[in-house]
Amino acid sequence: MLNLTVADVAAEEMPDLSDGDDEDMDGDGEQWQWMEEDSQPVSCLFCERLLKSVPATLQHCQSEHQVSLVDVIRKHGLDDYGYIKMINFIRSTKFDASCLPVLPDAPLPWESEEFLRPVLQDDPLLQMDPEELCGTEEAPTVTGTQSALLQRATAAEERAQRSEEALSRAMDDLHKLKLLAQGLVLNAETGKTGNLSSVSELREDEDEAYFGSYSHYGIHEEMLKDKVRTESYRDFMYRNPEVFKDKVVLDVGCGTGILSMFAARAGAKKVFAVDQSEIIYQAMDIVRCNKLEDKITLIKGRIEDIKLPVEKVDIIISEWMGYFLLFESMLDSVLYARDLYLADGGSVYPDLCNISLAAVGDTQKHEDRIAFWDDVYDFNMSCMKKAVVPEAVVEVVRAETLISEPAVIQTIDCNTVCLSELEFSSDFCLRMTKTTDCTAVVGYFDIFFERGCSNKVMFSTGPQVTKTHWKQTVFLLEKPISVQAGRWWCRHWEPRQGRSSRAKLLCGKTGKILDHCWSPLNFKTGNKHTPYNKIRRQTTGGCCFKIVMD
Repeated sequence: MLNLTVADVAAEEMPDLSDGDDEDMDGDGEQWQWMEEDSQPVSCLFCERLLKSVPATLQHCQSEHQVSLVDVIRKHGLDDYGYIKMINFIRSTKFDASCLPVLPDAPLPWESEEFLRPVLQDDPLLQMDPEELCGTEEAPTVTGTQSALLQRATAAEERAQRSEEALSRAMDDLHKLKLLAQGLVLNAETGKTGNLSSVSELREDEDEAYFGSYSHYGIHEEMLKDKVRTESYRDFMYRNPEVFKDKVVLDVGCGTGILSMFAARAGAKKVFAVDQSEIIYQAMDIVRCNKLEDKITLIKGRIEDIKLPVEKVDIIISEWMGYFLLFESMLDSVLYARDLYLADGGSVYPDLCNISLAAVGDTQKHEDRIAFWDDVYDFNMSCMKKAVVPEAVVEVVRAETLISEPAVIQTIDCNTVCLSELEFSSDFCLRMTKTTDCTAVVGYFDIFFERGCSNKVMFSTGPQVTKTHWKQTVFLLEKPISVQAGRWWCRHWEPRQGRSSRAKLLCGKTGKILDHCWSPLNFKTGNKHTPYNKIRRQTTGGCCFKIVMD
């Protein structure tokens, strides 16, 4: 508790009787005297009483309300901002004095930025430095005018330094808000490089819808809560610190900055985090809140438009995967960054990805989605199937509905693949494990962190494991096909315009076409339909199945 004696507040109660020529001044008295210069009345924090100075107010709060503001400041380690918020919080909420000394260390009720706004105009308590308030209680006795002046000069220098830091933070926040309000882009004046990546030729307005979808916190909350995804990235970095020690890292599409912070904690020397969406402004606050601003530099803009402050980086990390792996085509941007910034011997992570397909037999779901249109309240609406079947559906597939072994149709090495190789054809076979009706084909992907890692990490988005926010991608057949366990379905997967796909399922020798369906650039996620021409790169996922059997 603050123990103030009568001598400490003598200036409040009686005239100064000391000899003006005496150079041996009491340190506490000088501090109080300094605070009382040009003093003005002060309203008590806890009652209606008006005191004539700050020291008198402190003494009143202690004697009448049993609250030592000095003890509260010390207990919670309040800086200038914290002290200001506390004073405004108490005044605005009329906080009970008896509750103040027993508040837990965290969270404090005045942490909101709204308490930076003064409740009283020209509140004298807000003009005080919390460190000076604490110093008045235990300031050592000073002997000699020179020593006293030196102490005051030192204190003034410290206050000036803190003020400069606070001003710098305020200017940074003001600059950020100005950019947000005016819709400007950081590093707007940048040069393009002549990279082979066609994505660099896209105009920013063509990407607006894509990046706009990532500006809302909801999509980031969903991804962060995907423990399979987030913990795999974390485990890869934390379990392989030798990969990141003293390295320069580029995070493409950083979002909230979670991967950048993992990299910094794993030992990276410097991390450059790039994102075009407005979420980067929250990422700036997140990085600062976690005291990583000395290691992480955030840059707003498309990786194709901005220019990094370094020539090369050692590592590129990114969570670029979309539905069925390539939906959204953010991998294009990662490859652009790789070709432009990755140093010789550097690595892109994740480094390997597999795309797999498997057969599905789910008669009930097929009836709900496809056969439903044969009889709708006694009306034949079967023509609607032509609109329903072409849409790839993103949903969770039950593992027990799988009726074949999976087949990997493509493996992508992110350190060596080029854009043209992302439009691929593939011959593969599905070995049936059940005798039943095949109603759909499901697609999913697996991700690997292996290159240079002593502890390799991987995760899958398949139906057989814990579900992720990617779920699986289902391509419905218009008519179910009878299959037998042990039989092989051989098929050919080939690209179409815009990285959609066409597949032929072949079994036997006759080559008779039993079913055919074309899936245009359209995706269905839950109850929402997302036309591809509204998505960033107009890529991936449409499929054509030509199913041939004996």
